[in-house]
Amino acid sequence: MEVSFLKSATLPEQFPPADRPEVAFAGRSNVGKSSLINRLINSRNLARTSSRPGRTRSINFFSAGKTLYLTDLPGYGYAEVPLNVRRNWKKHIETYLKKRANLKAVVVIIDVRRKLGEGDLDLLNWLKMFQIKPIIVVTKVDKLSKSEARRQFDLFSNQLLKEGFGP
Repeated sequence: MEVSFLKSATLPEQFPPADRPEVAFAGRSNVGKSSLINRLINSRNLARTSSRPGRTRSINFFSAGKTLYLTDLPGYGYAEVPLNVRRNWKKHIETYLKKRANLKAVVVIIDVRRKLGEGDLDLLNWLKMFQIKPIIVVTKVDKLSKSEARRQFDLFSNQLLKEGFGP
């Protein structure tokens, strides 16, 4: 299936029509959202990436044929941009999540080297409240030893269960 960039948007009136299912990718700044999208669609650079946090500054929509939208959301948390810009991102993301009736799941991406942060838990709680299915993906596993990665997975699992996210 061919995937192509559709548009960037910040306001609901700029979003594409809600005429097909949609999966969004969310997580902290520089966690690997755009890189994961590129890997999933077998592309090197359709979703733009950078080593600098805060590269994705608007909501980017991709069309997977005529059957699915993939959405790359700006990251939350640290980014090399002014505080007011980050606050606007948060507002735009919340509006997006509230308004997209066709949103079927949100891939919540977590860097294995970091603890679950307040932003991660806020997002998961918000998704739970609005009955949007979260799919949790852990990235940057290649940056740790096998034993350290296992330890981090166990910590994440325990924290998620403690917070009420689990089977």
